Amino acid sequence: MEITQILFWFLSALAVVAAVGVVLSKSPIYSVLWLIVVFFSISGHYILMNAQFLAIVNIIVYAGAIMVLFLFVIMMMNLNAEAEPAKNIYLKIAGVIAGMCLMIVFVAALAQSADIKVPIAKGTDIGLIKNLGKALFTTYVIPFEISSVLFLSAMVGAVVIGKKEQ
Repeated sequence: MEITQILFWFLSALAVVAAVGVVLSKSPIYSVLWLIVVFFSISGHYILMNAQFLAIVNIIVYAGAIMVLFLFVIMMMNLNAEAEPAKNIYLKIAGVIAGMCLMIVFVAALAQSADIKVPIAKGTDIGLIKNLGKALFTTYVIPFEISSVLFLSAMVGAVVIGKKEQ
């Protein structure tokens, strides 16, 4: 077994364990911390796929900025167990049934994909920033600009919502 396979399985197991930690944590703070571990393991997968730019952006944007904002919001909301309403038993049963249905879909998808071979390109410049920039500003320039307008409108909306009336 070579080192890339060992790293792949280690990062995969780490991502699954951390994702379970996100779901099963009683405290929202611990859930956010587990989610940061998931993002770091996904960044490790990006590095294994020779997509260094995506790995760095994932660490900076998601594990850095977004998770810090989540932590600030959770701390500002001051969530505690006493203020949380009791959940109905029917809601819990529906959640278990939905989770089991999702698990069946995952198992069926994995069973169908067992014989698919994915070619790994070694020594190429597939994930480099030069190729990403060339693709963004030639082939995908219209969706790129539309997403920038969408982000701008989201920022304006956040400022309008957050502005206090006088």
